Amino acid sequence: MFKVLRRVWRYLTASANTKFDERADPKIQLEQALAEAQDQHRRLTEQAANVIANQKQTELRLNRAMEELEKANNSARQAVQMADDATKRGDQGKAAEYTRAAEAFANRLVAIESEVESLKTLHLQSAQAADKAKAAVAQNSSALQSKLTERQKLLSQLDQAKMQEQVNKAMASLSETVGQDVPTLEEVRAKIEARYAKALGHAELAGETVEARMVEVEHAQANAQAQARLEVIRAQLGLPAADGAPAGDATNASAAEAPAPTDQA
Repeated sequence: MFKVLRRVWRYLTASANTKFDERADPKIQLEQALAEAQDQHRRLTEQAANVIANQKQTELRLNRAMEELEKANNSARQAVQMADDATKRGDQGKAAEYTRAAEAFANRLVAIESEVESLKTLHLQSAQAADKAKAAVAQNSSALQSKLTERQKLLSQLDQAKMQEQVNKAMASLSETVGQDVPTLEEVRAKIEARYAKALGHAELAGETVEARMVEVEHAQANAQAQARLEVIRAQLGLPAADGAPAGDATNASAAEAPAPTDQA
């Protein structure tokens, strides 16, 4: 039973992670990854700084030990020399005191020499560790810089992908129905063409009726009367007729067409 529950839990966890990755914004995930890389570099830098600080402290201790070693060596030599001088003077008490002081300085010198050897070994190890820490920081810094450069490239590709998705969506909307109440471009074109063809059909039928012919005859008659009146005006002005006939013919024609005058006129 426990194994089944564990398998179900792993399945649900994997499913939730998959859905989260599908819906997550790649730009935010990229920023999170870079922030984590920067935090790791910061922690590595702090650790390297501690290693280098340890190496510096060991170096300071070694320098102090070397100074103490030199001082103890000089003191021991001076005590031996003073003991020898006291012996030559026959002052055995002073000679014994200087000899004990020289022995004390010699013991101290031996202890400092041992400490110096230990500090030298420790300093060598800490120097090697500091060099490794510096190399690790430099290598990680180069990797982080590469990630920052890759970040710009990925952001540019993400913007291009979003733009292409918008273009694809816009192109698809021209040939596919966007919603239930929005027709496609092809449907609208077919509707307009059907309406236009129907209008042409009605116009063609209207041109074949008797009323249309009557209107055409009346229009022709009106045009003829207008042309006759223009010819009269041309004759009155002494201008040639539009068809090249003499002006007198047009005057006679207009006089023949004009009504006879009455007595009252």
